[in-house]
Amino acid sequence: MKTIPRISIVLLFLSVHVNAQKTDANIFGDVQNQGEHLAFVNVYVKGTSIGTVTDKTGHYMLINLPEGEHTIVANMMGYKPVEKKVNVQKNHSVEVNFILEEEVMSLNEVVVTGTKTFKRRTESPVMVNVTDSEMLESVQANTLSEGLNFQPGLRVETDCQTCNYTQLRMNGLGGSYSQILINGRPVFSPLTGLYGLEQIPSNMISQIEVVRGGGSSLYGSSAIGGTVNVITKLPGENNYSFSINHTLINGMAGDNMINGNISVVSTDGQAGLTLFATRRDREIYDHNKDNFSEKPQLKNNSFGATAYLKPSSNQKLELNLSSLYEYRYGGEITGSPAHKALQSEERDHNVLMGGLDYQLDFNNHQSAFIVYAAGQHTDREHYTGIVPDTSDIYEFNEHFFNPPYGTTQNSTYQTGIQVNHEWIDFLGVGGVNLFTLGIEYKYDDVYDEIEAYQYELDQTTENTGIFLQSDWSVLRELTLLSGVRVDKHNLIDKMVYNPRFSLLYNITTNLQFRTSWSTGFRAPQAFDSDMHIAFAGGGISRIRLANQLLPEHSDSYSASVNYDMPTEHYIYGFTLEGFYTRLQDAFVLEEVANDSLGLIYEKRNGPNSTVQGITAELRTNYDRKVQLEAGYTLQSSRYDEPVFSSESLPGHKNYLRTPEQYGYFTLTLTPGTKIKASISGIYTGPMELLHVVPPTNSDDSYDEFAQTEDFFELNAKISYTFDLQKVSSALEIFGGVQNILNAYQSDFDSGKDRDSNYIYGPANPISGFAGIRIRSLP
Repeated sequence: MKTIPRISIVLLFLSVHVNAQKTDANIFGDVQNQGEHLAFVNVYVKGTSIGTVTDKTGHYMLINLPEGEHTIVANMMGYKPVEKKVNVQKNHSVEVNFILEEEVMSLNEVVVTGTKTFKRRTESPVMVNVTDSEMLESVQANTLSEGLNFQPGLRVETDCQTCNYTQLRMNGLGGSYSQILINGRPVFSPLTGLYGLEQIPSNMISQIEVVRGGGSSLYGSSAIGGTVNVITKLPGENNYSFSINHTLINGMAGDNMINGNISVVSTDGQAGLTLFATRRDREIYDHNKDNFSEKPQLKNNSFGATAYLKPSSNQKLELNLSSLYEYRYGGEITGSPAHKALQSEERDHNVLMGGLDYQLDFNNHQSAFIVYAAGQHTDREHYTGIVPDTSDIYEFNEHFFNPPYGTTQNSTYQTGIQVNHEWIDFLGVGGVNLFTLGIEYKYDDVYDEIEAYQYELDQTTENTGIFLQSDWSVLRELTLLSGVRVDKHNLIDKMVYNPRFSLLYNITTNLQFRTSWSTGFRAPQAFDSDMHIAFAGGGISRIRLANQLLPEHSDSYSASVNYDMPTEHYIYGFTLEGFYTRLQDAFVLEEVANDSLGLIYEKRNGPNSTVQGITAELRTNYDRKVQLEAGYTLQSSRYDEPVFSSESLPGHKNYLRTPEQYGYFTLTLTPGTKIKASISGIYTGPMELLHVVPPTNSDDSYDEFAQTEDFFELNAKISYTFDLQKVSSALEIFGGVQNILNAYQSDFDSGKDRDSNYIYGPANPISGFAGIRIRSLP
């Protein structure tokens, strides 16, 4: 018998098994707020996977429940969850109605990233931070990269003066140490990581979940620094939104965006579809007036859809699909083709990504079977070149006869199966233990070629992982999380084992303590920044992998205290977390050669290193009128022995491009239903980075370690909303200023021989913006 028919028979058996277990023990009722019925509220049995949503009239029904006492929960984003204990009997129906109050401050969202299962934040033994779409809107974050700065322990940096590629640093570790997920799936490939943070528009995002610290025990290679899960918008109700936004960068370059969203949900709430579309057109920006850009020209067109279907009360199918197109040009500002510019980078990306998830609940909703598949494909045409000096006629002519244009193809696929099972009264000791068992396979293939440079990257990685996790709520006050993942990576000879252990202890109703230990690894392969060709010293710099490169391993520890106190008018709280990560066989870049094209760096195993620090968070809200959130990180990142990033400079122990302190704050003011204002700020402390000083008429280029100043980026936004009751819509006018203090790098290199990696600080100079949005009323 073939595999597919066998799976079909198993699924059919499970469906029949579920349908056979009918108790006719039912609960029905409605959910209201201030006398108004609420549609699409989640109503579920606590501690199980049994649940439904209210229909358009605000009513619900739970059927064929197991006999006995249950806790029924009604919950909806923006409202405080309500719980009620109900005793159900066979062949009887009970009416249970709920009244929800609006939540002053979101402190207990449902999250999935920390455990691969749905849990409320306060119940998760793993600390999960959340940025929702409302926060992205309040700080005027147009893309994923702009929104990630407003999370504790996170910092997004721009790493190239010419193309402006970005990377995310978590707890001081570089971008390739973090795993970016789209709807829980790692389709963000090493290549996608170069520009993908800026290619994902914010109107595609429902919320961003962040888990700092080792995550390889669930997500495999590269989740050493942490995990960022971008959850796209799911349809919750019938609504629409359309906006136009114009930004003027330092009074010189325009940035125009058009965003549109629409959601449609069936009358019974069993099917829904959300569509999004974005168009962006940004002009090239030259800050130091040398006719070479500091911010590249961008042209983006993105669109996509997310849909769900519930064929029955115990089945759900989710689909997400998006298409991202981006054109990017930076370098000498000229209307000529890229290879005729004295120095330039040109990128043309076509990205298609998507995923499909199917979930079947059975065994009285105490068990779930999940099968999923996801992937992305990127076609890229690119140019990275610098016109040789006219003193060498051969090289000069060769550049124009055979310019360094290149092509890239990258495909990433993942498929997997996951089974969850709740064991009530575990081993007779008590509590509920949620077991998770899964197996997944990931394939990534990237081919990148620039014939003129004789540059070729042909890398295929395959990884099969099996993970097992126990999430045991021993007592109401105590939860123990333990698990292990075993990976077989094609670039590593041996199996890789990554265990983890987390503990959550509720000291009081308002005070929680968490501690965690986990291990992680990174495979010996090329990651995002390794694929970037930069300009330095009048040539190009490239990165190659050392022979016999070993995998990198980590041990991560963290402990945190979380306190939140709600009162009649106030909510205030704080989180204090300490973290420690030890890296063995750490990957380092060291200069090894200088050929006719420029510098060559080699990625090799260096000394062990330690990253450690403290992150503090503060939050408060007064009557939904004033809300303050802030985060601050103090840390150190050091190698045990010196690393030689330049042949002409002494070794260094501190991580480069890594400030020892950084933070953010957001202050939102909502004095009424029509006016809303926000003030936000990002602080970046001093850091050290390598600078290849450009050659002059009298001197050749030379290397130096540069110490940067610190920066404080201050932003403000205000909006006013007009209600258009006759058309059930609202019209919002908004505007503001980003980087009011114009805290921006002042010592950029100039001309074609500049060091394009010598860039630091805020991504944008002072910029004013204004826009208009029309949306449906809730």
